Amino acid sequence: MIERLKKQIEFIIEIDKIKNIFRKSKHFYNNKFENDAEHSWHISTMAIILCEYANESIDILKVIKMLLIHDIVEIDAGDVIVYKKTKEDVIREREAAERIFGLLPIDQKKEYKDLWIEFEKRESAEAKFAVVLDRLEPVMQNIYHKCESWNKHNISYDRVININTKIVEGSVKLWEYIKGEIDRCMCEGLFRTK
Repeated sequence: MIERLKKQIEFIIEIDKIKNIFRKSKHFYNNKFENDAEHSWHISTMAIILCEYANESIDILKVIKMLLIHDIVEIDAGDVIVYKKTKEDVIREREAAERIFGLLPIDQKKEYKDLWIEFEKRESAEAKFAVVLDRLEPVMQNIYHKCESWNKHNISYDRVININTKIVEGSVKLWEYIKGEIDRCMCEGLFRTK
């Protein structure tokens, strides 16, 4: 029991580092860049609010678990803008998952690493819906800030559509909504590149 608790506490202390991983998108109501902890909290809350738009019946607790742990790997791998992710980035994330989840007792390591893999591969209705929220929030933030981050990183309208089309796998309704908003930005000339 003591050894198990020590491992759990070590993991809890380690994941505090996620608060120092800053993303490329800004908060809705100020110009501060969001950190991974804020992102994970926000999309977990979004899951509760928007779960009625999932394409399939989902276990909302499983979705929230995925959303709370999916970016923990960025403690080691860093935040990579999804539009420019490479195979090397994926390898670094896998290595980080092994190390960080490896701090936990074996049963919890397996559970959380398996959830992380399921999320990454979009292997279930829960994973597909979790990915919807992980993509939806930064897209909404970019739209709110008039495509500022996309333009700063030279992300074209076509690339935004291509990467975010996977939203439809978890929620047709949320894809229809956000695609309409992305299209509106394009029509208003907010994208610098096509």
